[in-house]
Amino acid sequence: MSFATYFRASSNAMIAVAMLALMLAGGLDLVLGAVFAAVMVLAWKLEGTKWQLSERVGLVVVLLSIPLFVLDWKYQSLKGEAPGRLGVNALAHLIVFLSAIKLLQVKSDRDWVFLYLISFFEVLLAAGLSFSPVFLGTLTLYLLCSLSTVMAFEIRKAQRGVKPADTRLLVTPDSRVFKKLVGTRGKRHIEASRLPMVAASMLVLIFILALPLFLVAPRAGSALISRSGSGLTNFMGFSESVRLGEIGDLKQNSQVVMRVRVEDSNLAGDAALKWRGVALDEFTGRGWKKSATARRTTPATLERGFFKLGTTDLRNGLTTQTVLLEPISTSVLFAASRPLAIQGDFSFVRVDSEGSIQSRPHDVDRIMYTVVSDTAEPDPETLRRDLRPYSTSEERYQDYPATLDGRIADYARVTILNARARNRYDQAKAIETELRTNYGYSLQMRAGGPDPLSDFLFNVRTGHCEYFSTAMAVMLRTQGVATRVVNGFLPGEYNEVAGAYTVRQSDAHSWVEVYFPETNSWVTFDPTPAAGRTEPQSTGVAAQLGKYAEALELIWFQYVVGYDKQEQRSLAASLHNRVFDYRRIASEVFESLKSKLSLLSSKGIFLAVALLLVLVTVILVRVLKLGWRRGLRISRDTYEPKKAAVEFYQRLMDLLAQRGVSRLNDQTPLEFASNLGSPEALTITRLYNRVRFGSQQLSKVELQEIDRVLLDLEGTERRES
Repeated sequence: MSFATYFRASSNAMIAVAMLALMLAGGLDLVLGAVFAAVMVLAWKLEGTKWQLSERVGLVVVLLSIPLFVLDWKYQSLKGEAPGRLGVNALAHLIVFLSAIKLLQVKSDRDWVFLYLISFFEVLLAAGLSFSPVFLGTLTLYLLCSLSTVMAFEIRKAQRGVKPADTRLLVTPDSRVFKKLVGTRGKRHIEASRLPMVAASMLVLIFILALPLFLVAPRAGSALISRSGSGLTNFMGFSESVRLGEIGDLKQNSQVVMRVRVEDSNLAGDAALKWRGVALDEFTGRGWKKSATARRTTPATLERGFFKLGTTDLRNGLTTQTVLLEPISTSVLFAASRPLAIQGDFSFVRVDSEGSIQSRPHDVDRIMYTVVSDTAEPDPETLRRDLRPYSTSEERYQDYPATLDGRIADYARVTILNARARNRYDQAKAIETELRTNYGYSLQMRAGGPDPLSDFLFNVRTGHCEYFSTAMAVMLRTQGVATRVVNGFLPGEYNEVAGAYTVRQSDAHSWVEVYFPETNSWVTFDPTPAAGRTEPQSTGVAAQLGKYAEALELIWFQYVVGYDKQEQRSLAASLHNRVFDYRRIASEVFESLKSKLSLLSSKGIFLAVALLLVLVTVILVRVLKLGWRRGLRISRDTYEPKKAAVEFYQRLMDLLAQRGVSRLNDQTPLEFASNLGSPEALTITRLYNRVRFGSQQLSKVELQEIDRVLLDLEGTERRES
């Protein structure tokens, strides 16, 4: 490939990648992208022909693009384009139009620079529209193309300023250096095969130099991750009032709600985990709501970067979760049961009386935060021994409507008697088992009518999680057991590649918490049959590739887009722990070796050390001896020919000076030898130029030829004198 072709190819690749980045970010539709690709192919074919647009015509068309941009803006506003996307689309259309005109016209250096600047602006626009890791791939490719293009552009400018005649004054035409600069048959300009490798090396070097700055530089912004467009709307089931059936509506959609990485490896993939959202304490007969007491919130205090939510005396059940929450139309923050502290870029955090966490609405922003939860629960035997009566403040968890169907209380009483349950824990287990065993799970069949709970228990006998949790909570309340309903999410599909859960709307779930006053704990029960609690697992090659893509996306958001002081501290702590582990391992190995050596006698140690010293001495002598010989041989091969050529040329100059001939200051050695008319002087000068300016080595035959010619000239000089 000639250098001119390489320059055009690299420039077009840079422009094409920038346009691809904008298209993948959603700033350009597929049809317009295909049209621009066709224009690029056409411009490549027309390059250097008479069909290219002249610079004057291109300038006129570019000026006409300004009113076209205004018309496009007005057209999109009349079409009902969203205000946030109105200017972006019009600007993207203008960029495509300007780039297409510049590609089709005759291009000078300033036109190429204009195209490069437009491509750079496209990448900036794509960065503002997308935070996907796909943008990282296109950005890397763009940087590689831009480095290669800038180098080729500068070489192209410098090449036009050097004429072959100027080069010939320094290096002879038969020199290999001259052939590379001027060209030989089949190579018109400069060999460009090494430029891509040079560009890739520079990109790697830039990344290596920039990575430490990225890791240690303080972040002025927040960890909130902006996202164009609105969040998950109609996000039902997480407000202060929820009617029966809303969770079922939410489960019809498989859109991603959040991704959760659990730090404790022993809990990874644990189906008992649930992401708690809101707890509701008042049953209305047709749904659940928060009572006036439950709606009271307490602001969380900020201590050492964490909002403190609670305390615990246990340490075995602590679970740390990193949550990447998608934009949703609710202020609820999700976490594993009994959250103790939360860390994130929040201006405030509130906790209601039921332990639900709330912050500001985040319907347009992704939010990343870390939660520490106490997932440990008292053991069953401790709960069975809990016979303490409820206080007045817990009575609201035993209330139910006066109009409740009497058959529900009878059904609960019979179930408990048949199970011979004599305490709250066994009563809860009895009703949980009854509902799991004798009822079916379905999202299609739903209870209705004026009393949907009775319709579910005695008629339909099939439903989704919301009906099961409501049935269990109300049945226990009729027997004097304090309960509440919790709406949240199942753990989701575990991605072992990312070490994280992918939680979707279809994972929305409802379960029951039962209060035990002796331990002051709310214990989780889930009466939904296994069909409603089992996570579908994706299999196959496509599913595995999707897991790798999700892992890359989570890493991208956590350590690039959402990288803040919290992540800096986490990284520093991780590195400190890793160094401490290495030091501990090294110390253990050293102590082990020391103990083994102590078993040897002092005489054995002395012999071993002496043998080791002898071996090291032999190796060093051998290496130094070989290295000196090789260095001498290399010195002779590389230095002596150059030194000999310079000395021979000086002998030639001395001989010519004796004849009264000397080189003028403005003459090159080659010009001086050519004007002499002496074939011998011309031969020696060419060989001198090859070594002096061409960095070449002379063969033994050439050195012998120089010596012979000089001896002949010296003999002739002596005879004439």
